[in-house]
Amino acid sequence: MTSLTAVQAVRVRRSRRRAAVLASLAVLVVVLATFALTIGAASLPPGRALLALFGVGDAGDLFIVQRLRLPRLLTALLAGAAFGLAGALFQSTLRNPLASPDILGIASGASVGAVTVLLVLGMTGMAVSVGAFLGAGTIALLIWFFAWRQGLHSIRFVLVGVGFAYLASSVLAWMLASADQRDAASALVWTVGSVADVRGAELAVLGGGLAVLTLAAAVVSRWQHPLALGDDHARGLGVATDSARVVTLLVAVALVALATATVGPLAFVALVAPAIARRLTDDGGAALSVSVGTGATLVLAADIVAQHGLLGVAAPTGIVTGLVGAPYLLWLLATHERRSRA
Repeated sequence: MTSLTAVQAVRVRRSRRRAAVLASLAVLVVVLATFALTIGAASLPPGRALLALFGVGDAGDLFIVQRLRLPRLLTALLAGAAFGLAGALFQSTLRNPLASPDILGIASGASVGAVTVLLVLGMTGMAVSVGAFLGAGTIALLIWFFAWRQGLHSIRFVLVGVGFAYLASSVLAWMLASADQRDAASALVWTVGSVADVRGAELAVLGGGLAVLTLAAAVVSRWQHPLALGDDHARGLGVATDSARVVTLLVAVALVALATATVGPLAFVALVAPAIARRLTDDGGAALSVSVGTGATLVLAADIVAQHGLLGVAAPTGIVTGLVGAPYLLWLLATHERRSRA
């Protein structure tokens, strides 16, 4: 077998594995979505739920499925896909498995922006989402400003981001502690994240924005393999490393801001989903498409658990993702330290 034939064989195996993983995730999403549409205070048989999904059935079934359960299901899938893709772009571009919007402070910045609009400006509705988007963008720009030293270096970017994460968390805690108790309760969702109350225009903005940014991610994905080889090799392959990082991270920040502005900071999804995706594909790549499917599956499963109190009590979706992600972060830190010493 020639070297060219061997390379082609490896590519075929990787493509088949990726396709198998994506197909498995699609099946899992269908199963979870069917479950989400059928269970609840007004349970429906799967047949009736699926018919109502396509507009067939009595008025009660149509109201339950299309007005109550379907928007929540779609929000979970879209937000999970956005967080998963953003996390994959952060981690592959910065070549750090700990690089995620949660740890870098971008999600916390979105929370600060949303809570500022709620508690300081006294505004609600889409204005809160706009505030969250601006908060995430502001933190990202500040990280860039302090991390840029004749180029964007991954370690400095992560360290500066961690610092801003603590700063944003402190500001958020101070704002909530200083606010009226009832006002603080209304802002609490922006500290943990929930997919419960997204409807109409917000859901349309989330879907449309994700479609545009996914296309942008597909464009910048061609830089991920060269960047993974290191700056010198990437420049040898004709990639302008600083420009490639900046553009890719801009797309990732926009994804985080879009999702967080809609559902709040769903903890650890952007950290965990790409790691699972890379293990599933096991090809050394960024696993962007699989990260999209993994993020959507994780958030949908977490929302089912959260909504129906499968852990003993109903809770916001972000609580469940945090319960899953926090132990994973501790494990990742421990194994990363061992690998660094080795």
